[in-house]
Amino acid sequence: MKQQSIEDLYVEQLRDLYDAERQIIKALPKMIRAVSSDELKTALSEHLEVTKEQEQRIVQIFEGRGEKVKAQKCKGMAGVLEEGSELVEKGWEEAVRDAAILTAAQRVEHYEMAGYGTARDLATLLGEEEAAQLLEKTLEEEKEADEKLTELSEQINQEAQSRGGENISGKEPATETRKEASSRKRSVA
Repeated sequence: MKQQSIEDLYVEQLRDLYDAERQIIKALPKMIRAVSSDELKTALSEHLEVTKEQEQRIVQIFEGRGEKVKAQKCKGMAGVLEEGSELVEKGWEEAVRDAAILTAAQRVEHYEMAGYGTARDLATLLGEEEAAQLLEKTLEEEKEADEKLTELSEQINQEAQSRGGENISGKEPATETRKEASSRKRSVA
């Protein structure tokens, strides 16, 4: 029976992240082609290039450890991407499709943030400071991407809602943005 150590867990997480990045690199071009918003297309295209750099950071970590670069199927990312693909392919009106793509992209970012935060913590615990710094850099990039997508979603979701025609709920649409709601919640706390 193979020994199950924190180091084994760390290597498994790196392999999982490596596969996740490879899946994203394959999926992003399809999402980019489906987008009608120029701003969203630009954001996703830029993030595709960043993702390629992130994949190379994982390679660098493996090489620094003297380990063979090996992917382990990231079933979580596969599920998130599949769900996103199904959501996008539902035949939405253009603006709503952009909102659906944003939804899928933000789920990807949140999944990655969880994975990179965990891997960074394990690298730190194992005294692999250079790897921890590389993982932290990627984590910060994922947070930046999520913030950019959040900003875009406020604009794109409003456009999708206004183009959607009649409001079937009968309720007035909310006008408060996520940032305003977050700010209001912080001031109450």
